[in-house]
Amino acid sequence: MIGYVLLPIFIVLALIILFSGIFTVRQQSSAVLERFGKFMSIRNSGLHFKIPIIDQIAGRINLKVQQLDVLVETKTKDDVFVKLKISVQFQVIKTNVYDAFYKLESPHDQITSYVFDVVRAEVPKMKLDDVFERKDDIAVAVKRELNQAMSDYGYDIIKTLVTDIDPDAQVKSAMNRINAAEREKVAAEYVAEAERIKIVAKARAEAESKRLQGQGIADQRREIARGLEESVDVLNKVGINSQEASALIVVTQHYDTLQAIGEETNTNLILLPNSPQAGSDMLNNMIASFTASNQIGEAMREKNEKAGMVRKPRKKDDNRDKDI
Repeated sequence: MIGYVLLPIFIVLALIILFSGIFTVRQQSSAVLERFGKFMSIRNSGLHFKIPIIDQIAGRINLKVQQLDVLVETKTKDDVFVKLKISVQFQVIKTNVYDAFYKLESPHDQITSYVFDVVRAEVPKMKLDDVFERKDDIAVAVKRELNQAMSDYGYDIIKTLVTDIDPDAQVKSAMNRINAAEREKVAAEYVAEAERIKIVAKARAEAESKRLQGQGIADQRREIARGLEESVDVLNKVGINSQEASALIVVTQHYDTLQAIGEETNTNLILLPNSPQAGSDMLNNMIASFTASNQIGEAMREKNEKAGMVRKPRKKDDNRDKDI
């Protein structure tokens, strides 16, 4: 009777002990197996068996690439406090799982200590601007130091990155002001250059305009001189000398100008003599011009009468010949 009661209990215990000897290891991880507290073996991914109660899984090791972010505050060569964020990517070497498990208690603390040591040794040699420019050099130095130290513990340093550089707030504000002033300076230089180009272009345009204007005035005066020369020649042919012809032309142009001004209905221009003798001079010029005009008229009338007297006898002779 008692045997029938204990049998199921023994079966259940046997099954529990049997199943406790079966375990699995996930992909990209390893299990460290110990027997009575002594290292027995390392089991990789898959289904495994162990002796129940005697063999124990001491721990599991992650074989994936891991990342540790370390924030380091230090001082630069020009006495500026700055915070650097160093990202360390590391991985347990699959063949060195034993060293990674038994030699190093806390890999994160170990890596953090080396990062602090390297950064605080490298950054104080640089000025703040150099820290920004040479951040890759800092990362390389950290990676080199960590590889030398962590390879003995079964860890491989994949890559180190300086992901952030954060100076003191006042220094950052000063840098922003310097940057803004530099950009304003460059902008002012571009504006000044643009103004210079405009001034040069305007000066060249004005110079070309003046040149063309001068050329036009020269052509105008040349044509006026040619016209005056022709006018003098015409007057000389009717018995007026060059001096009288010049005076007549000047007076004629004077009155032509006054007439042209008078034709403008909206003009407010009034021409007046600007000296006490100007009135008498103008009167003398007018008298001289009238005298010259009368002389021209008399000369032309006499010339016309002489031409008429010569032509009339010829007409009478012609009529007489016709009567005969």
